[in-house]
Amino acid sequence: MGLYQRWRRLRLPGLQACGLHTVREAAVPSPPHWLVERLGLFEELWAAQVEKLKSMAQKEHRTIKIQLPGGQRVEAVAWNTTPYQLAQQISSTLADTAVAAQVNGEPYDLERPLETDCDLRFLKFDSPEGKAVFWHSSTHVLGAAAEQLLGAILCRGPSTECGFYHDFFLGKDRTLRGSELPVLERICQELAAAAQPFRRLEASQDQLRQLFKDNPFKLRLIEEKVTGPTATVYGCGMLVDLCPGPHLRHSGQIGGLKLLTNSSSLWRSSGAEESLQRVSGISFPTAEELQAWEGRRAEAELRDHRRIGKEQELFFFHELSPGSCFFLPRGTRVYNALVSFIRAEYTRRGFSEVKTPTLFSTKLWELSGHWQHYQEDMFALQPPDSRRDPPTGHPADTLALKPMNCPAHCLMFAHRPRSWRELPLRLADFGALHRAEASGSLGGLTRLRCFQQDDAHIFCAPDQLEAEVRGCLDFLRSVYAVLGFSFHLALSTRPPGFLGEPRLWDQAEQILQQALEEFGEPWDLNPGDGAFYGPKIDVRLHDALGRPHQCGTIQLDFQLPLRFDLQYKGQAGALERPVLIHRAVLGSVERMLAVLAESCGGKWPLWLSPFQVVVIPVGTEQEEYAREAQQILQAAGLAGDLDADSTLTLSRRVRRAQLANYNFQFVVGPKEQSKRTVNVRTRENRRLGERDLTEAVGRLLELQDTRVPNAEEIF
Repeated sequence: MGLYQRWRRLRLPGLQACGLHTVREAAVPSPPHWLVERLGLFEELWAAQVEKLKSMAQKEHRTIKIQLPGGQRVEAVAWNTTPYQLAQQISSTLADTAVAAQVNGEPYDLERPLETDCDLRFLKFDSPEGKAVFWHSSTHVLGAAAEQLLGAILCRGPSTECGFYHDFFLGKDRTLRGSELPVLERICQELAAAAQPFRRLEASQDQLRQLFKDNPFKLRLIEEKVTGPTATVYGCGMLVDLCPGPHLRHSGQIGGLKLLTNSSSLWRSSGAEESLQRVSGISFPTAEELQAWEGRRAEAELRDHRRIGKEQELFFFHELSPGSCFFLPRGTRVYNALVSFIRAEYTRRGFSEVKTPTLFSTKLWELSGHWQHYQEDMFALQPPDSRRDPPTGHPADTLALKPMNCPAHCLMFAHRPRSWRELPLRLADFGALHRAEASGSLGGLTRLRCFQQDDAHIFCAPDQLEAEVRGCLDFLRSVYAVLGFSFHLALSTRPPGFLGEPRLWDQAEQILQQALEEFGEPWDLNPGDGAFYGPKIDVRLHDALGRPHQCGTIQLDFQLPLRFDLQYKGQAGALERPVLIHRAVLGSVERMLAVLAESCGGKWPLWLSPFQVVVIPVGTEQEEYAREAQQILQAAGLAGDLDADSTLTLSRRVRRAQLANYNFQFVVGPKEQSKRTVNVRTRENRRLGERDLTEAVGRLLELQDTRVPNAEEIF
């Protein structure tokens, strides 16, 4: 039975009840003519590719050597043996749970024949790379459902850090209704259960244009993005989509799938903007994992930093500045407390804080290499004088907002001659960074277009490298201990296409490995996952709910010192080149604030809290003294509020303060007023008794300055 006939036989109960205008009966509607025509062309091209690969396997029949994880070496047959077959030889469990492979560090389909000697690694769903493949395959299933049910014109469907989404076009006046989402989800689940294979096809540019002749969005992508003679498309069931891959072996590996939201988005390209429909979702290998995720999601929703930010009046967002945050006074207090914490550590650890410009000529980014790699993620603009012909006749520079600080710090190092006596030079910068994140990836404080980092760069001599890396690791441990986070480390080694000498990479990787072993915390090896300019240590912290977050990093960089020709005069008088270390502990300050808000559920530790103390007078006669106590708290730098609402009883006001998560309540009645004391209670309703006002304020300052997590228990 052909794909079209099998698809028609799918039984999808409930379609008629939802009233979709594209669905006339309980069966799936007839597919659009272009969908059937496109599938027919794909099948022709696929059959030709199968024959070509058979011929290739016969002509180039040879044995190749495969290095497996753990150092095991096996033999395979070029253009014949697949990673999946090798996984089966290792264990049936691995074959069943692997979602994709990595060949020499590059993502690779499990069913794609190996071509030459290689290092082979298997990706599972429990790795970030494995999740990316799994969720990218899931968005193809969503795209197939949208095409077949709605006649959608597909635009883009990436994986994200926590699932996937697909943007598609339904016409100028058509939007997706919320009531249609359950039907779309049911079709996705049926298509996944059909276990359709993902098939990778290499097509020429002419073939691509023929395959997608009815999709103007794909045609535009082919024109703008496909620079080589061929590109890959993937077929799955009736779906055919332009995609680099890799993907799951078949859709049946998706055991649980749920669609979460629908919204609008914009298509931005060289052509005119178009309004699109966006559907986001989540998926897992088993239904049980999806059910467990839904339980965690319910708990996380109660702790969502956006809800906490609104309820506690910490911050807000506005459509007139998309992707940027407005921090209100209470939120700014938390933000500043975090930054002050890191500044204190900088002072203790020999870092110097600097300020650098926000706007640079793109010549800087071309010199650093960022323009070639990150141009699409940068905000660029033309200065006013570019509208006139400059006197020189040359076009004026394009300017770009900085997305990172490292090139500016290189300029700072290079602005005058340097001596070995100045090294290590540790420069820290809290400057505002801007990145042109897609609108669909924006999410509260976790992904912004404007943010700040605890960004620092260490310029050191090669023989100082190991000590500096140990110092960076100690910095991480100290900060995360105060914040209450556990963490896990991973060493990422040189990737394919790395820049620089292999000898330098080997030496740097050995230094990082030695530092990790001496550090004493568990760590993993991620072969081939380093940056193109140097190896790195990735840091994943875990919050109170056990959720991982990528925040801190330690990266070695050999390339920027070369690109900027950075030099210092060594002890022997000769010019030498420094090594550069990129490091961050919090990462984005905004993102860390979101992680902390959700981890503590809005019950901030005293030193971070925007609700440290509220003074509550028993009666109106004590209001003046209560106001004086509030002023003393504020003068000491503490967050002190006053609740003198005489329309509420004392017990109601105490309860209100506890629900608002004030760390402490200072209750003052006639006795406290006469003795200049306060009666102290905590947000957990522990009664700590009467304390002298001055002594109580002093104790709060002591607890705040030591950044203890349990001030209420040890007051």
